[in-house]
Amino acid sequence: MSTRFDDFLDEQLKDPEIRVEYEALQPEHAIIQTMIDARHKSGITQKELSKRTGIAQGDISKLENGNANPSIRTLQRLAKGMGMVLKIEFLSENAV
Repeated sequence: MSTRFDDFLDEQLKDPEIRVEYEALQPEHAIIQTMIDARHKSGITQKELSKRTGIAQGDISKLENGNANPSIRTLQRLAKGMGMVLKIEFLSENAV
């Protein structure tokens, strides 16, 4: 993706209605974006997260770019490295 598209997408996803529809179409993107948002909220770089978790920075980059599929264990390690816990839910389709 080009930077221009990423900027456009970021701007569009500020609208809650657009975000909900977009994430419904791409559940894996929602996981990736949630991970990126959590890292930013923690105020740490990929390099710092790598040091805290022992996961290579390149692998974290691949995850954040959607080029790898993390295991639940990896997501747990990343969450812990950000001072968070991983929470996975199964919700009724009507609840979404």
